[in-house]
Amino acid sequence: MPPDQHADFVGAMEEGLEVSHRPHDPPRPVVGCEESSKPLVKETRTPIPAAAGRPATTAYESERNGTAHLCRMCAPLGGQRRGVVTARRTATDDAHAVQHLVDESYPHAEKIVLGQDNLNTHTPAALYEAFPPEEARRLIEKLAGHDTPTHGSWLNRAETALGLLSRQCLDRRLPDRATLTAEGAAWERDRNVAQCRVDWQFTTTEARVKLKRLYPVLQPVSSGVLDH
Repeated sequence: MPPDQHADFVGAMEEGLEVSHRPHDPPRPVVGCEESSKPLVKETRTPIPAAAGRPATTAYESERNGTAHLCRMCAPLGGQRRGVVTARRTATDDAHAVQHLVDESYPHAEKIVLGQDNLNTHTPAALYEAFPPEEARRLIEKLAGHDTPTHGSWLNRAETALGLLSRQCLDRRLPDRATLTAEGAAWERDRNVAQCRVDWQFTTTEARVKLKRLYPVLQPVSSGVLDH
């Protein structure tokens, strides 16, 4: 958590909480974006599959095969998830993920309300680095951004979806980016068909009580006469 009386934090936090409690509006979907890295690990020996009375067996030894970058997007009220897997974590990679969100995931949306961490790659500048100015401006006009504050990634509901993906699908050895992409897509299809949603409970009213120490202590206004 941030230091006490942190106005920047509470301002961004309350903005994020208010967005989290908006009703579902398909023309203006609320989408969270969260990122992580996944080490790619190859088997050095062929695993022995499970058989009657014997569990599957995997060799202790393994071989590192690089790292992949996961960019996962979750619409908590729409029950939809989308993912992009890239080799690196650069501003250009993030820009292409945004283009995928706009053109592939929500091509008919009037405006996408996008919540994400306040990384230096999550800026309009990243779009101008990746695309011609006309395309960068087109994408920007489709987005309404709401960055989570520093120390406040828990406000991003996409973090919940990414945590579930990691525990339910990615907590094992995956040898390459193609396998990681295929496994993640299969998990997404199942969750999307089931319309699994995130039921966000924490409210601004509760934050003002439970996180009271983060709010600035207001100083009394001087009783002197103001000049006009």
